Amino acid sequence: MSISLSATTANVVLNGFFEDNSFVSGVEASSADAEVFKALAAAPDASVFPHLARWYKHIASKGDAIASLKTADAPAAAAAAAEEEDEDDIDLFGSDEEEDAEAERIKAERLAAYQAKKAAKGPGPAAKSMITFEIKPWEADTDLDELEKLVKAIEMDGLTWGQRGQKIPIAYGICKLQINATVEDAKVSTDDLTDLIMEFEDFVQSVDIAAFMKL
Repeated sequence: MSISLSATTANVVLNGFFEDNSFVSGVEASSADAEVFKALAAAPDASVFPHLARWYKHIASKGDAIASLKTADAPAAAAAAAEEEDEDDIDLFGSDEEEDAEAERIKAERLAAYQAKKAAKGPGPAAKSMITFEIKPWEADTDLDELEKLVKAIEMDGLTWGQRGQKIPIAYGICKLQINATVEDAKVSTDDLTDLIMEFEDFVQSVDIAAFMKL
């Protein structure tokens, strides 16, 4: 192998190379270092090329032994690299599966604690709503008092009717019946209750919900 280097350019390049490397090839001085050493015309200026000068001084210290440096031991370098890779593969923090199992265990414990706390408290108060129905009759002479009795005769678990309905004028002498009801949300469906009122078809033209308020 023959190497010819321009002094200034070579020194710049080699100084950068030896900033991160101790030798030309491998982990110890070899014939490659000897060839580069011989190609340099003189010792580099340590104030300008400190890394190259460090390497040059180390190789020069070998004296006559420079000529007998062997080719870099590639197998040894490969073995060192393989060992480093094995070290990188060491799991210092446990596997993902172990982490997932631990997370699931903690989640299950927290859920069990929450369920136990909830059971100890017992069921909370039932959610209720107050609904204002507006029931429009067919004609002005429809008996709204009778209609109110029919509506309040509807019985459902969780349903309580207001004490007294109101007659509200619409037009042409026609009044609509406004009546309140309190319901337990989990037990009474507003749609079902509206359908039951509409079944009094001889009295009822339409049913609207004028107000709906959570209690």
